[in-house]
Formats: sequence, C-alpha cells, structure tokens
Amino acid sequence: MTPPEHDDEERLVRERREKLAALRAQGYRYAPFAGPRDARASELHALYDAREAGDLEREAITLTLCGRLMGRRVMGRIGFADLHDATGRLQLHVVRDRTGEELWARFVGALDIGDIVRARGRLMKTRTGELSLDVLALELLAKNLRPLPEKHKGLRDPEQRYRRRYVDLLSDPGVRALFVRRSRAVTAIRRYLDALDFVEVETPMMHTLPGGAAARPFLTHHNALDLTLYLRVAPELYLKRLIVGGFERVYELNRNFRNEGVSTRHNPEFTMLELYQAYAGWQEMMALTEQLLRHAALQVLGETRLPAVGEGAADR
Repeated sequence: MTPPEHDDEERLVRERREKLAALRAQGYRYAPFAGPRDARASELHALYDAREAGDLEREAITLTLCGRLMGRRVMGRIGFADLHDATGRLQLHVVRDRTGEELWARFVGALDIGDIVRARGRLMKTRTGELSLDVLALELLAKNLRPLPEKHKGLRDPEQRYRRRYVDLLSDPGVRALFVRRSRAVTAIRRYLDALDFVEVETPMMHTLPGGAAARPFLTHHNALDLTLYLRVAPELYLKRLIVGGFERVYELNRNFRNEGVSTRHNPEFTMLELYQAYAGWQEMMALTEQLLRHAALQVLGETRLPAVGEGAADR
C-alpha cells in the first residue's frame, strides 16, 4: 500500500510541473544565470542592520540578490518571503500596488518554496525593524519540482540525510556550516604544514598490491593493461618511498577505500591525513600532531575547548 506522504509528494510534484508548463505556455523562459548580483545576505546585514529606516529610504539603495525561496507569507495586498543564499537570509517585501499584477501573480501563484530566483529592489526596514528588500522585479531562475522537507522537522532520518545530502544541506543551515568548518580545517592544516616546509604530494590511488594497512580493498580493472588493480587502503608505502628518495617532510590529504562495513559513522571511502618527517622520533611527531590540531581548532573555532559530541549530534 502506498504511504500517504508519498501520495502527497507526487501531488505536489504534479502541481509544480503544471505551474512550470503554464509559465512556458505564456512564453516565459528561465532567466539567464549570468547577470548582476550586487551583494549577499550576510554582507547586507553587516552593513545595514544598524541603520535607521529613514536613512535607508532617503538613500534609495537599489540592489539585486539571488537565492532560494524558503518561506512565503501573503497578507492581503502585501507579501513577504525569505530569500536564502549561501551566507544567510534576507526578507523580501512585495507590495501588489507597487509591483503590478503580473509580478504579484507570479509571486503568489507561480513560485513555490524552494524555487531559485533573482530579486531586484530597494533596501528598507519594516515596522518591526527587519532589514528587507522592497521588490521591484522578480525572476525565476530555476523551478524546484520536489517539495522540501517540513520546515521545523527537517530531514530527520539518518539514512535519508546521508543518502540525500543535498536535501539535508539546503534544509538545515547548521549542516552547511559544518561543511564550511571542515573545509576551513583542511585549509588550516595545509597552511600549517606548508609553513613547516612539508611538501604536499599526490600518490597513486590504484595499486598492484594493497598495502599500508590491514584492510579489505576494493578491486578494479585496467582495460588497456588487462590488469587487476586495488584501490588504495592507505598511502603509507608511497609516502615512505618519497622519504627514501630524498624528501624530508611530506604529507598527503588522501582518499582511501576500504571494502568493509558502512554506517553513519563509517564510510568505506574517507579522507585521511598522513605525513612523514625524517630525523624525527615519536615524541616529535606527537608534539607536531598536538600543535597541528590546536592550530586548526583556533583557526576554525577560535578556541581549543570543543563541545563533547552528544546524543543526536554525532551523526552531524
């Protein structure tokens, strides 16, 4: 028997496809992606949150923003929407008498939550003091045909979160922030090791014999050589050969493949840092590891005291 939520999703997809077909029948085409975008949400909040409404009205600051519609509220002849980009959220303010019937009809009827749009308008403050963009033009850049997860519940099933990571990212800003932190941590690690005269290298990912760790490898086949190869389980042996060849400090941020179990905490394809330094013993390597982790924590979080991973947080 088909679950009720599946029927609801199919109905919403059908309705959205019908809206897109109606737009095309009217001669509407997606706006080109290339075009002006004057600022992003976080930049505008940093520059103008402290400004008075009267100042913004006198300056008449006209801007163009791009992002995804993540909320919409219509109250009579006035509408509000939440426009999200990679940096945050900015409210859109739409007034029917000012925008005209065509734009208003598109705002309330043709657009859906999740659509990607370009909005042009003037910065303003609402009666509650919220920085907003008073919309003068609104273009559809891409239609979102599948409904997003429910706003407050989000994507809760761990299996779905990892299988449909893109949905998790667009529905939960906290997950996006985690991805950004990871990227900045990798950058901090690279810069720290580079400053110590380590050389970053790339070693082969396909081996004739698996080595460097006790793990079950993935097998692949090289057609031109008619040769069975193994995806690496570790880069250790090749990095040590570089030390033999005369390099004194090398490292690799590498992808490894281990054909073993899989869970939300264990991925058979993962990233690992491996480094080697000549003329250094285990004490020096322990000190280097501690200093490296401290540096990365300070660069990304600004402190070395990290919150413990608790129930529910571990799978993030």
